[in-house]
Amino acid sequence: MAGKRAITKQSLPDVIANDLRERILSGELAEGETIRQEALAEEYDVSRMPIREALKRLNAEGLVQWANNRGGSVTKHSLDEIGEIFDLRILIEVDLFRRAIPNMGPGEFARCDEILKQMEASYDENDVGKWGILNYQYHSALYAASQRKLTNELLDRVNLQSDRYVRMHLSVMKQREPAKKEHRDLLRLAREGNVDKACEVLTQHIRRTKEQLLEMIASKRGTDEP
Repeated sequence: MAGKRAITKQSLPDVIANDLRERILSGELAEGETIRQEALAEEYDVSRMPIREALKRLNAEGLVQWANNRGGSVTKHSLDEIGEIFDLRILIEVDLFRRAIPNMGPGEFARCDEILKQMEASYDENDVGKWGILNYQYHSALYAASQRKLTNELLDRVNLQSDRYVRMHLSVMKQREPAKKEHRDLLRLAREGNVDKACEVLTQHIRRTKEQLLEMIASKRGTDEP
């Protein structure tokens, strides 16, 4: 049918962008890696047009640096920029959590509990990709009752930048048990209505990830980069 063909053609850049995004977030496409639209077109068995559109979207998200007809690369953040990403997470997430806790009820707690169980199963299965997605969903569920639509949209963009580093932290640093405990503590404290302590734990949770990541990435790059 003509309608089905149109939907498929329109969705192709989305499909490619989603796949490339996951490849970047999982580390399959490493930071700084060169991107060539001709090679991607051959790999996905499509013309250059949907590849170009997909890369434009990822460029707008900050995941790739792309210029038409000049190629591009997977975005490589400096150590200062990585630190800034996590500092922004602290500023935004702690504010959202503080606003959300007084408004959380049985529905919100049940949703968080459900995601948390799936996350812990992904720990046991050593499925870092699944864990990364669920980690994002869990934090989003914790803040949903804040009713701050614009702030949550801003956080979505920041989290897109931090996701690959969070996954790297989990897979390389083997921080499953501390992460499991901290996530459980966040939900318990929210249930208890202990806003100040919950926000303190959240701050420590993100800051610990930041500090360990920066040390690991600096060592991996082997440079004196700031």
